[in-house]
Amino acid sequence: MATQEYKAWSVVTASTISFTICFMIWMMFAVIGIPIKQMLNLNETQFGLLIAMPVLTGSLIRLPMGMWTDKFGGRIVFFILMLSTVVPIWLISSATEYWHFLVLSLFVGVAGGSFTVGIAYCARWFPKNRQGLAMGIFGAGNTGAAVTKLVAPLIVVAYGWTAVPHVYAVIMLVTAILFWVFTFTDKSHQVASSVSIKEQLQVLKDPKVWRYSQYYSIVFGGYVALSLWMTKYYIAEYGFDLKLAALLAVCFSLPGGVLRALGGYFSDRFGAHTVTWWVLWISLACLFFLSYPPTDLTINTIRGPATFHIGLGPVSFTIIMFTMGIAFAVGKASVFKYISDDYPKNIGVISGIVGLAGGLGGFLMPIMFGALVDITGVRSSAFMLMFGVVWTSLMWMYFTEVRPLHAEQETKRVRLQAE
Repeated sequence: MATQEYKAWSVVTASTISFTICFMIWMMFAVIGIPIKQMLNLNETQFGLLIAMPVLTGSLIRLPMGMWTDKFGGRIVFFILMLSTVVPIWLISSATEYWHFLVLSLFVGVAGGSFTVGIAYCARWFPKNRQGLAMGIFGAGNTGAAVTKLVAPLIVVAYGWTAVPHVYAVIMLVTAILFWVFTFTDKSHQVASSVSIKEQLQVLKDPKVWRYSQYYSIVFGGYVALSLWMTKYYIAEYGFDLKLAALLAVCFSLPGGVLRALGGYFSDRFGAHTVTWWVLWISLACLFFLSYPPTDLTINTIRGPATFHIGLGPVSFTIIMFTMGIAFAVGKASVFKYISDDYPKNIGVISGIVGLAGGLGGFLMPIMFGALVDITGVRSSAFMLMFGVVWTSLMWMYFTEVRPLHAEQETKRVRLQAE
C-alpha cells in the first residue's frame, strides 16, 4: 500500500505535468494567433482580444473551480476539467471566421481553471511548513507558456497552424488519463458538505483577499499578458520571424514558470510579505526601462546638430524581460504563501478568488496593449500600463502592510525601553 509521502509527491508530480499541458494549451493563441491575424487581417485590438479570450474563461471559472475542489476533491475536478477541453481544442482547426475563434477559445480557456484546482489539491497533501514549496513546484507548470513557444512554431512551420489544435487535443486527452492513474483521493481534504456556497463566499468581505488579488493581477496577470504578447512584439518591434520571436519570448516565459518553486522556498524561509515587497520593486525597475520608447534625440552643439538614438536593442530588452520573468515567478509563489498562511481551511475558495483576479489581469491587459498601440502608435505603451499597475500595488502594500509593521515594531521598541 502506498505511503502518505508517496501519494503526496505522486499527486504533485502528476498535477504539475498536467498543469504544464493545460497552460501550454491555454497559451497556444500566442503562436497560432499570428497566422490567424494575417489570415483574417485583424488590427492590434482585435488580435489582443483573440489571444485574451481563453484567459477570460480560465479566469472566471477559477472561483467555482476552487469551491468545487474544496467540496468534491481536486482529483475528480481536475480530470473532468481536462476532458471537457479536448473537443473544443480539436475544432479550432476547422474555424474560418473571427467569431468562430472567439467562441471556441472561450471553451478552450477552461484549461486555465486548472491552476486553482491543482494548487488547493497539492497544498493539502503537505504540512504548513512545506506548502509553499509544494505550491511552488506545482506552479512551475506555468512553463507551459514557454513550451508552447518552442513546440507550436515548429508545428506551424512544418504542417501549418491547423495542425497545432489536433496535436494539442491528443496531448490533453492522454494527459487526463495519466493524471487519473497516478493521483489519489483523500476525503479528509474536502470541506464538510453542510458548508453552503454563501458561507464559502464570506471571505470576500476580508480586505486582505482583495489586496492579494491586486498583487496577483500583476505577477500572474502580467505574466500571462506578456506571454501572449511578446512573440508578436518581437516580430513587430525588431522584425524577427515567428520561430526566432517565439524563441526569444521563451526567455521571459521559461523563468517565469520554472523558478516558481524557488519562490515557494524563499517564501517559506523569509515570509510572503518580504519576498513580495522586493518582487514588486524589481518589477517596477524593469518596467521603468521597458516603458521608454525608442527615441531620436537631437542636440544643437557648437559643431552643429548631434543626434543620438535612445532605446533598447533586442539583447538588452531580452535581458530585462528575463529578469522580470524571474521576479514574477517568485512573486506568484509568494502571493500564494500569503493564502496558505492566512486561510489554511479554505485554500480552494481563496485561491479561486485571487486566481480569478490574476486571470482577469491576463485577459484585460492584452486587449489594452492592443488598444494603446492603435491609439498612440507606441509599442512600449504596454509596459507603461504595467508600470502603473505595479506602482499601485506597491503603494497599497506600503500603507496596509509596511507602515503598520513599522508602527508595531516601534511600539515594541518603546515598550522594551520603558521596561
